[in-house]
Amino acid sequence: MLNIPDFRQRFGFLVFSIILNSAANALTIATSLGSAVCTGSSVNLADWTHISLGTTLLLYGVVVTILNQLLLGHFDWRRFISNLLYIVPFSYLVQFIGYFWDWLQIPALPLLPRLILNVLGLLGVAAAVSIYQRCNLIQHPNDDLSYILRFRFLHGSAIIAQWTSYLPPLTIIVVSFFATGHLRAIGFGTVFALIAQGAIMGWSDHHVFPHLKHHVDIVQAHHPALMNLDKVQAKPQ
Repeated sequence: MLNIPDFRQRFGFLVFSIILNSAANALTIATSLGSAVCTGSSVNLADWTHISLGTTLLLYGVVVTILNQLLLGHFDWRRFISNLLYIVPFSYLVQFIGYFWDWLQIPALPLLPRLILNVLGLLGVAAAVSIYQRCNLIQHPNDDLSYILRFRFLHGSAIIAQWTSYLPPLTIIVVSFFATGHLRAIGFGTVFALIAQGAIMGWSDHHVFPHLKHHVDIVQAHHPALMNLDKVQAKPQ
């Protein structure tokens, strides 16, 4: 760990982002107005398979971890282990923080307060992803998928990478709907995330802890313009 640049700072931001991401995802589920696409797909998969949400998130993450290795084109043991290290606390934090939001009776609130909380939750998810993608110590496999697509294939575009990474969870949502005949955690918030989450992540790169730069470790030989990305991302706007 001593050989990792800025490790203490990055680790502190990582812990904060895991808690923020878990709490924000659980909040969107509690509002019943639609979650981020990956979370919504996990909720529906859990409903279909009758497996707990935490375990479903964990197993889902393992599958995406393997997909990430295939996209990299070689086995990256550090990335493989880091994906697994992220999903264990995150998966069960989402489930147990969800109990806390239920205890606060978030699902019973009137529509307008739930709508506001839903949007705040989605903003929190996007900001959390931006933070730990910049830390790049460990990442959730779904977000690492977006990260790999963004810097290996899509010239650093957060928006296009986010849209592309939505293909697996959208497929799960469709299959789950045909299997169960209904959808959960899909609604306004899901549409909002589809349209805006990538853009909010890009905005967060510049405005949420702007001194935290990207620590990019994807091969950039085919994308020379990305070599200056850290300097650009680190500047307050």
